[in-house]
Amino acid sequence: MLRSLKGLYHLLVAVLANIWFGFPSRRLTVIGITGTDGKTTTTTLIYEILKAAGYKASMITSVHAVIAGKKYDTGFHVTTPNAFWVQKYLREAVNGGDTHMVLEVTSHGLSQFRVFGVKFAVGVITNVTHEHLDWHGTFEQYLKTKLSLLKRAKIAVINRDELSYRPRNKYITYGIVREASVTPKTYPFKTKLLGDFNRYNILAALAATCEALRVDKEVALRSMRTFHGVPGRMEVVATKPFRVIVDFAHTPHAIDVALKATKKFTKGRIIHVFGSAGARDRTKRPIMGEMSGKYAKVIVLTEEDYRKENVNDIMDEITKGISPNIDVHRYPNRQDAINFAISIAKPGDTVIVTGKAHEKSLCRGTKEYPWSEHEAIKKALKKYT
Repeated sequence: MLRSLKGLYHLLVAVLANIWFGFPSRRLTVIGITGTDGKTTTTTLIYEILKAAGYKASMITSVHAVIAGKKYDTGFHVTTPNAFWVQKYLREAVNGGDTHMVLEVTSHGLSQFRVFGVKFAVGVITNVTHEHLDWHGTFEQYLKTKLSLLKRAKIAVINRDELSYRPRNKYITYGIVREASVTPKTYPFKTKLLGDFNRYNILAALAATCEALRVDKEVALRSMRTFHGVPGRMEVVATKPFRVIVDFAHTPHAIDVALKATKKFTKGRIIHVFGSAGARDRTKRPIMGEMSGKYAKVIVLTEEDYRKENVNDIMDEITKGISPNIDVHRYPNRQDAINFAISIAKPGDTVIVTGKAHEKSLCRGTKEYPWSEHEAIKKALKKYT
């Protein structure tokens, strides 16, 4: 009953916001990107391609928003802003003369009507893996919510290697393993980005721009060669005396692919620092531990927005999935955890810190405390190297 009332409230806000700002999406080409992982990078890639092709474009991601050339900070715990801010940003983009908007869309954003009334020209889905079951109840419902974006879009862009879904509207496929319209063969791109998962992000962006929006192929490929990445997404923040990486991975799948990519260029040990958010999907925690243990020689468990949960209980649940032969350490304070990981690292090792990345606060109890993953790492490096 309470949830249905909240849903009605969000819908009402969305309807009023659309009316108040004059249905701005009708005057824009809006590209929406959803999926469990890869949304922010794919959104940014599409934005960069559009800019390179000469279009006036805006974007909204979990890292930041760029609206009519003005940058807004969004680095907290919500990816898709509420309906009022979505419509406000869309209106600002229209007023600023922009023609395109690239919008990162979460399952919460879809189910809470945050993008209600937005007219999507293109809907992109990256992948759908274990996440947010605390909210959606079942994986099937989670998937259904994600797919609703594709149904609303004029053209759907689908990862052929991840989904067999075929919408009734026009669609374009991309992939590496299965036959698809956009592949590394049809679009032989070069990139500085690490990991196979970023190859998929690039293909998704190429499919959305070149195939769906008819952007010049050579312009898009040239843009991919010069793109340096998104802050907090497999970001190398130090290389000496050992490599240190920051990544947003906070799902089992994201941890798996991030550490798999890290393994390819690590001669020594992978030292992984991470935790799991409180008051969120608890079932993923042991799976996160299992995925980390596939690659990491040392795991340092710590806090990650534990909210009203006991941080030690969260670490206990993660530990259940970790193999007994892995060296596991526990530091409830995140700075202490990073300090320890840095202090034991040696040349050839890689320290990878996941879960917070770009976010600028840590939630402890009911209070948000200022936090910077990058500053925490700088502090640790200064002290121990």
